[in-house]
Amino acid sequence: MQQKNGKTVKSIANRLGTLIFRMFCWIYAAFSLYPVIWLLFYSFKNNSEIFVTNPFGFPRVLHIENYTKAWAQYDVPMYFSNSIIVSVFTVIITIVLALLFSYATARMQWKGKNIAKVYMSLGMFIPIQAILIPVAKLVNGLGLDSTRWGLILVYAAINLSFASLVFYGNLKGIPIEIEEAACMDGASIFKCFIKIIVPLVKPATATLVIYTFLNAWNEFNLANVLIIEEKLKTLPLGLLFLQGSFTTDWGAMGATMVIASLPTILLYCIFSKQVENAMTIGGAVKG
Repeated sequence: MQQKNGKTVKSIANRLGTLIFRMFCWIYAAFSLYPVIWLLFYSFKNNSEIFVTNPFGFPRVLHIENYTKAWAQYDVPMYFSNSIIVSVFTVIITIVLALLFSYATARMQWKGKNIAKVYMSLGMFIPIQAILIPVAKLVNGLGLDSTRWGLILVYAAINLSFASLVFYGNLKGIPIEIEEAACMDGASIFKCFIKIIVPLVKPATATLVIYTFLNAWNEFNLANVLIIEEKLKTLPLGLLFLQGSFTTDWGAMGATMVIASLPTILLYCIFSKQVENAMTIGGAVKG
């Protein structure tokens, strides 16, 4: 009888703990989602509703013209396309170079590889503000200050250290016996890299795609220094110049911010499954 009562008390305690945990998760989700919902409401309001009559509630009238105005009058398509081009090429260059460097340091034996690995890792500890002037002079000296490539190469260089470190740790967790078995079957080092290594690091690649894309998409300081021509400005710069000298259409700015958020949300939806399965896949490889 006492054992039965003990099980009942334990069951009630477990249910209560589960209920409290779920309540905490729902409250946390509500606080996390509120800014997103507020931004969505904000994008459908006019200046009067935003600041005076209805700053926090649901829009009384849906001002769809905020989106048409943002897209047609404020050069959002130009800023949007510039950001897409810069971010996509930054991701491609960063992933390819980081994976090649990490494979060379994690799998191959060559003189100075430890020094190269430490040197690459040091890039994570250099603040962007400390390199603004040297980078601007270097880009100007190479004649890339009036091109997107000046921004793309700088972004790739900044993200390369972190991406290399992530790939290196991921590769060290993959048993080398897998590649040795493939080599014994006649596979070359390039075939091992393409057929074995690249598929096994997909979870890390998906994570780094999201991380690098977000860094390039949201970066402002370097873009503000390196980009001079209006036609090359990215979305963060475009949002800054949407503010007028005497008045600002805040509803249209909110619509622009919603548009700017869509690619990042879409990217996460595409790669979220691989990111969530990263630990599971890593454990399966080690086992």
